[in-house]
Amino acid sequence: MADNKATDVPISSLPDEATPTQATPYTVFTPHCKRLLTLILTITVLASPLTATIYLPLLPLLAAHFHTSLQAINLTITIYVIFQALSPLLFSTSSDTLGRRPILLTTYTLYTVASLGLALNKHSYAALLILRAMQSLGASAVLAVAYGVIADVCPPAERGSMQGFAIGGSNLATCLGPVIGGWVALGTGGFQFVFWALVIFGGSVLLLVGMALPETGRHVVGNGSVETNGWKRTWWSVLRARKKGREGVGGEEKGYGVAKGGSTRGFGSTGRKGRFKLANPWSCIRILFWRDTALVLWMSSSPYAVWYCVQTSIPLIYKDIYGFNELQIGLTYLTGATGVILGSYLNGKMMDRNYRVTARSIGHIVDRVSGDDLDDFPIEKSRARGSYYLLAVYICALTGYGWAVESRVHESVPLILQFVLGMLCTSFQQTFSALLVDIFQASPSTAAAAGNTVKCVLSAVAVAVLQPLVDVMGRGWFFTILTFLSGVGRIVVAWAMKRWGMEWRRARIGKTKKALKGKEIREKRAGSPND
Repeated sequence: MADNKATDVPISSLPDEATPTQATPYTVFTPHCKRLLTLILTITVLASPLTATIYLPLLPLLAAHFHTSLQAINLTITIYVIFQALSPLLFSTSSDTLGRRPILLTTYTLYTVASLGLALNKHSYAALLILRAMQSLGASAVLAVAYGVIADVCPPAERGSMQGFAIGGSNLATCLGPVIGGWVALGTGGFQFVFWALVIFGGSVLLLVGMALPETGRHVVGNGSVETNGWKRTWWSVLRARKKGREGVGGEEKGYGVAKGGSTRGFGSTGRKGRFKLANPWSCIRILFWRDTALVLWMSSSPYAVWYCVQTSIPLIYKDIYGFNELQIGLTYLTGATGVILGSYLNGKMMDRNYRVTARSIGHIVDRVSGDDLDDFPIEKSRARGSYYLLAVYICALTGYGWAVESRVHESVPLILQFVLGMLCTSFQQTFSALLVDIFQASPSTAAAAGNTVKCVLSAVAVAVLQPLVDVMGRGWFFTILTFLSGVGRIVVAWAMKRWGMEWRRARIGKTKKALKGKEIREKRAGSPND
């Protein structure tokens, strides 16, 4: 919902964007390169959700093969979710300081090796647990890094479109994973082929990232104009330079529209050698305790948890109520997948439009060259614009879903509602995940990692209580209560965020700057006797 305030400047007389003559560009990456980055990110973010969901149809086969109970096999899912939350905490800070490429190469190598181990593991249940943990550790940091790449190359006014395509891939994989896993299990009668498929996927993506993904970290390359070296260069540029006999000359930046200068607002110095800070999860955890970020985290994480509940409930609903077989159950995920795809695309367009409308309502001229300084821009109102209407539809859809299956209506009704919920949950998640990155411009991957942690914790809790509560109160009342917490609760949070979000953000930034300044003074005083 837009908050249009009266201004001295007529809105109709304002241009949509600024056209400064000598502005330093926010990024030197060309539109062609951004499209390539979008394609690469869309593929890379498939790892974690695909690996988590393709595994689900294999549970009975794994229990029989390793001669253990389904409860013991379910422990591998718990292990995966735990490391899904831990991985971004460990790797995100390094991505913001060391660079995006080294972290993606490291995590995808770990993921591919773990997948290979699972494919070769024949009899060890302990190895299954350890390798699933390694697989999750390698796959689960990718999404946070992807948010960082988008923030590196897109000013706030343009992030929605790129995010809609790139991040939508992770939600799509959540829907398609069970279908693929069920089809493979039904066709082969075994689980090894699934793990071999993940080995091929991981190795292919590792090769793609190594060959084609340029370094974008603004602490490392600024706006893309700082020359890179070592493993921050693409393998293609290294091979090309060697072929020409002039190692390092124009190898990395040539073809990416490099220009002199760099826009490094909020990113400190660039072109320096990044320090590898792996075991510092506090940088992510402390984000959870600021008032403004707590609101954003709830808005971005709760829809993911709700969608996870819907996904988890599908097998029992369609087997017990509608008598579907395994293949038919897998196909029921496709309606939600369609909603996810459509929601990702439309939401990206809507985010960019809401940004422009909010800017015009306050008399702000959008700077698409250098990027806007968000310190004085109500980015919270921009991202939350229209949320009341969407939440009203969401409340009706989620409540209706619960009572539709409780009343055993025709299967077309819950299938249609899955489409609506997939579209809306994706829209909410992507919009407020982008806002989380917007308000932490200096460390976007760290902020995204904090969001991932909350998302995983909420999802684990929601799925853990799903079946016990359904057994006690039925699906109708369970989804009604879930609607109240996630739908009505988010209306209240959206109102508070639009009213006080910018004020709380400024207070947080002020406290952070004061703390950093005090730290610098103390360090200078401590080092003065040695000067």
